[in-house]
Amino acid sequence: MTRPSGRSPDVLRQIVLEPGFAKHAEGSCLTKFGDTHVLCTASVEERVPPWLRNQGRGWVTAEYGMLPRATNTRTDREAARGKQSGRTQEIQRLIGRSLRAVTDLEALGERQIKIDCDVLQADGGTRTAAITGGFVALHIALADLVQQGALKALPLTDHIAAISCGIHQGTPVADLDYAEDSSADADANFVMTGTGNLVEVQATAEGAVFDRAAFDRLLDLAAAGIAELVDHQKAALGAA
Repeated sequence: MTRPSGRSPDVLRQIVLEPGFAKHAEGSCLTKFGDTHVLCTASVEERVPPWLRNQGRGWVTAEYGMLPRATNTRTDREAARGKQSGRTQEIQRLIGRSLRAVTDLEALGERQIKIDCDVLQADGGTRTAAITGGFVALHIALADLVQQGALKALPLTDHIAAISCGIHQGTPVADLDYAEDSSADADANFVMTGTGNLVEVQATAEGAVFDRAAFDRLLDLAAAGIAELVDHQKAALGAA
């Protein structure tokens, strides 16, 4: 089996995490998984949603969107349509859940961090890039609150990153691009912490069912890939 990109099954696309890309946001990261480019920004609000008021804890939430020409044909802006698609809502909820999994919301206090993930260019794996870069943006924004004295310590319990894996032409592979994702027999998204704990798994048989051994191989590929992504996060944060 030869991957369309020529990569070996366990090799990720070129990963670039560029912290501080957006001038005005409290935290930001331009995230590149190969030809998938996502701008992630973190905005701090000194308030929480109404349903969380006076509970002594904060909130982390996310919004996700794609620019009209992020893909090979133009897609109308969802604002012009008057509503978000089900896919958009599902992805932004996934991003929010993932980032909250490693955030101490009580230590955050009664403030909200909004993570905006805007897909500039899509070539597969936009949600996994958004989670990986969203963590960097969140970390930077929280570190700024610590530096200001608004927080005593960084309210994060671990790193978190995400990766797509799938079965392409019968072979489990890591970090699918669009050419593989669109023709995969099965695809899965894994969200894991830096210490290797699972946060969420989305796995679907697309062209053919797959067995436990194949899933275990996908999980192994995801764990190795996420360990590599966490190294990229640490390097980016060290440069922030």
